[in-house]
Amino acid sequence: MQRKAYVPGAAVLLAALLAACTGGSGSDSPPDDPKPGDTGPSATAAQPGKYRTLSDACSALSQGTLDPLLPGIKQLTDQEQRDRAYQGETTPTYDNDRRSGCRWKAESTDATDHLLVDFERVVSYDNAVSDDTRAQKVFAAKQTDANLPEPSTSGSGPEGSEGSEGSGSSTSTSPSGSASPTPSGDSSRSAGSGGASSSGSATAGATATGTPADLQPRTLDDLGDAAFLNDVLSTARQRTVTVVFRTSNVVVSIGYDEQSAHPGTVPDSEEMQDRVRKLAQQLADSFAG
Repeated sequence: MQRKAYVPGAAVLLAALLAACTGGSGSDSPPDDPKPGDTGPSATAAQPGKYRTLSDACSALSQGTLDPLLPGIKQLTDQEQRDRAYQGETTPTYDNDRRSGCRWKAESTDATDHLLVDFERVVSYDNAVSDDTRAQKVFAAKQTDANLPEPSTSGSGPEGSEGSEGSGSSTSTSPSGSASPTPSGDSSRSAGSGGASSSGSATAGATATGTPADLQPRTLDDLGDAAFLNDVLSTARQRTVTVVFRTSNVVVSIGYDEQSAHPGTVPDSEEMQDRVRKLAQQLADSFAG
């Protein structure tokens, strides 16, 4: 009797596997695309900001820079007190790589001056949003909170600027003891403030003293990537000039206020703005360098 042919089961399984592999090897189709919303391996993360660290704000200003802003320091006869005044006081922060601030105070025979400088390095924790884009939003929030008046379209010169274009509705940085700065790593903090509280006593001071139109609160086109200036006179005749500018992913806030020692005397707006703008340009150059 003739036997039937017999193929072991293992051989059958091996043949099937080989056939499957051979059939799939000729396929040129690409791998499946990621689902909508998924981040594939080829997705490009947003670029980090230019600045990865911050310099110390108290060390950023030399004595020569501070002298015109704080003339009272040079009037101190005690050398130790003068040295401490030049050094300034570091403002509290939880992360020196994210925020650095410093304040100075000086009393002279003519006035009491306060200065606040605040550096904020903005970091985006969203891979789809760059540090620069996040810094733009932080700066925009500060400018909105400053409530700058709309630019005048009447074409009037300084003589016609005593109308409704004053800075009375503006908020401002006040580096004095009545509005202590509290900088932190929270970049969602409102700004025009550099971390300082807004002065509740701000009035239409600039208008009341006849400030020319070119000295009114405004945006600045020649400082950093974006900048604005605010100028507020309180009911106590204390003038506060604020300049805030952005350079890449760093936002710099400067608050400078002066209270005259002579009753009825109002600090000069043009002189104070000139001092602060020179300081702001110097800081902007130091970041660019």
